[in-house]
Amino acid sequence: MKVLFVVLGPTAVGKTEVCMKIAQRLHTPVINADSRQIFSGIPIATAAPTYEQLSLVKHYFVGTCQLSDYYSASKYEEEVMALLAPDGELGKLPFALMSGGSMMYIDAVCNGIDDIPTIDEDTRVMMKHRLDEVGLEQLVAELRLLDPEYYAIVDRKNVRRVVHALEICYMTGKTYTSFRKNKKKQRDFRIVKIGLNRQREELYQRINQRVTDMVAKGLVEEAQRVYPLKGLNSLNTVGLREMFDYIEGRCSLDEAITSIQSNTRGYCRKQLTWFKKDKDINWFHPDDLEGIMRLIDIETETAAKV
Repeated sequence: MKVLFVVLGPTAVGKTEVCMKIAQRLHTPVINADSRQIFSGIPIATAAPTYEQLSLVKHYFVGTCQLSDYYSASKYEEEVMALLAPDGELGKLPFALMSGGSMMYIDAVCNGIDDIPTIDEDTRVMMKHRLDEVGLEQLVAELRLLDPEYYAIVDRKNVRRVVHALEICYMTGKTYTSFRKNKKKQRDFRIVKIGLNRQREELYQRINQRVTDMVAKGLVEEAQRVYPLKGLNSLNTVGLREMFDYIEGRCSLDEAITSIQSNTRGYCRKQLTWFKKDKDINWFHPDDLEGIMRLIDIETETAAKV
């Protein structure tokens, strides 16, 4: 394989539709890079590709894990690289296509996972006690002071990520971010990043409409079905957290929907903050299929000459 095309961008921007067209043009499957779509049982909450889309184009890493499975960016890197290896399923193809909005998963494949120090038992126990004593909100405030760069992009409601970052800070005396900036790993294929974005007002309208559509498709019923498992990390995601609050009587359905829309817009801003730092991304409006395909044609022709 000579070129890995990576289609990325914020949630609801229209990555799936563009990716389907690229996949059909290149006659290649799609490697999903959405950390929640990897789990089965929650296709509505994660806006996973539809049955029809999966029938038209093969997708890897969609619904392949059970909700109780442990999964990480490190494991994702390992499994994707095995797919792309010369003796892997996609290794003999001239091109491969990856698409998603999970920043750490995309970075894991494009740049490699950093060597994060292993947390010692004393620090792990100390942080568990602190979480029990002061709660997540206080720990998030501490992360803002100790590592403002990671604070800016982390899901602040994800207990595991917040606690892990603080474990690194307290154990090493350095920021978690500093360990995520190690030397970029060399890949034996060219990476071409295609970023999709829209005007903010247009993007927010799409997010709001997507949430409304998700509810119409059965988001409430999906949340009720997995509610007994709500403590699992796989279910700690926008769309389900708010629905769990509704199921528990903490808010009305309308309030839950409004919260999902607001929290999704917040996640969208974090994604764009992360992606905008990457100078290798070629940005397009999703409707500019002509420009996107022109770039792909140029890259494929260049690869064929090498």
